[in-house]
Amino acid sequence: MCSQPLADVHQHLFEVAPQRLLCVCDACAVLFPGEAADAKYRRVPRRSRLLSDFHLDDAQWDGLLIPINMAFFFRSTPLGRTVAYYPSPAGPTESLLELESWNEIVGQNPVLQTMEPDVEALLVNRIGRFGPQGPQIGAQEARYFLAPIDECYKLVGVIRANWRGLSGGKKVWEEIDAFFVDLQSRSQVHREPQQQGST
Repeated sequence: MCSQPLADVHQHLFEVAPQRLLCVCDACAVLFPGEAADAKYRRVPRRSRLLSDFHLDDAQWDGLLIPINMAFFFRSTPLGRTVAYYPSPAGPTESLLELESWNEIVGQNPVLQTMEPDVEALLVNRIGRFGPQGPQIGAQEARYFLAPIDECYKLVGVIRANWRGLSGGKKVWEEIDAFFVDLQSRSQVHREPQQQGST
């Protein structure tokens, strides 16, 4: 924006129509709160939340038609709906999202109603941790975050930069694991408030 040199850690704006991230200094970032519905730019939030009691079973996940066990979901203002992307060696790939399945998940997880349009996403990792035998697949290791959209695209960059061959190679899975360990260390833990009458 102002052409000033940026620190390694800096803020981002999201240009809504082309779905593009822009690197900006703190002074420029505060000029774009992004609260207006017709805003061209939205400031990407800095906070991330680990959703410790998120509800998503295998059948619901299968209903979302995501071909891998990792994806992010956000509300697109231009499209007027929630969209789903999964990271791949070729970049972020959009997946068709079954609205009925998504609405069921939102109903079980009210925190999703607080996502800021365009700039905050549900980031899902159902791959789990990288172990001696490779990625440990299983919902018991799943982690769910409400994360800034730039973190989602950072994950895409990690995969693109480190993927080798058909399976990705050992290094990419180690880098994916390191990404989620770091994200979790910077995340606040969020728990849904218990409803009255629940035990």
